[in-house]
Amino acid sequence: MKAHWEAVYTRRRPEQVSWYQPHLSASLTLLAHAGLHPGASVIDVGGGASTLVDDLLAQGVRNVTVLDIAGHALALSKARLTAQADRVTWIEADITQAQLPAASYDLWHDRAVFHFLTNSADRRRYLDTMREALKLGGQAILATFGLQGPPRCSGLEVVRYSPDTLQAEIGNDLTLIETLEETHQTPFNTVQQFLYCRFQHSTDRRAEK
Repeated sequence: MKAHWEAVYTRRRPEQVSWYQPHLSASLTLLAHAGLHPGASVIDVGGGASTLVDDLLAQGVRNVTVLDIAGHALALSKARLTAQADRVTWIEADITQAQLPAASYDLWHDRAVFHFLTNSADRRRYLDTMREALKLGGQAILATFGLQGPPRCSGLEVVRYSPDTLQAEIGNDLTLIETLEETHQTPFNTVQQFLYCRFQHSTDRRAEK
């Protein structure tokens, strides 16, 4: 999987991939609804070449982590941010294998990573990592293809979700708070239906049992 994504970002500029947006307006809206503030600790999973980090820094958020499997994608963002890149924690890792600090993030953001996890064991590892990394009461924003979205992206199969099926996949210890649908126009003048879901982590570990 790493080789696939390294090749994608070696062959194409960030604005040439189908999921590119100059600003992730839906994500920024939901992050605001989740209580984003300058002191919040935010991790953007799969955010390698995304501009979300630029907008978070512009809003004064001081504790931003960007994780991506593709080192080349991270390098593109570092080059774009120039000196501001030193204000960000960069992690090159597969999220299904990453070791993240426990109870460290107020906000978890993922636009278009989770839907690539077609293997149930990979999804379990992802979700276990997310649960452990979120602070109690923290929130997660996951954006996947909706049921009307394409069945494949970047040459790979995806899993499409409704709010109910995504909640069922995640489990009861994170509660669905808000949903938003987006019709994303790609750089190739096609459309993709995205589903955004905002979840809140239980404030009581006993609720997970």
